Amino acid sequence: QVQLVESGGGLVQPGGSLRLSCAASGFRFCIVAMAWYRQTPGKQRELVARITSGGSTATTDSVKGRFTISRDNAKNTVYLQMNSLKPEDTAVYYCRLGESTFWGQGTQVTVSS
Repeated sequence: QVQLVESGGGLVQPGGSLRLSCAASGFRFCIVAMAWYRQTPGKQRELVARITSGGSTATTDSVKGRFTISRDNAKNTVYLQMNSLKPEDTAVYYCRLGESTFWGQGTQVTVSS
């Protein structure tokens, strides 16, 4: 069965960095797009970054130049490198299999001094 397991969240000071990982299993990882979303209380889940099977990437405007999505098909893992973090980046971050209904359980990122 499809499994997506996020890790790497935590508490970081403004300006700091974190790298999130999403380990995937149960499907042919190398042929699908993957995405990272985030959600704060009372708001809809928003797309942060997406990567195609061929490695093309797209990021939402609010994180451009700070966040980078990447994938390692040998490890069935997608990453989100987050630099220059801001308090407004605080959210639960989820990975998603393409545009499917398969989501990870989420990992909390808190940016605070």
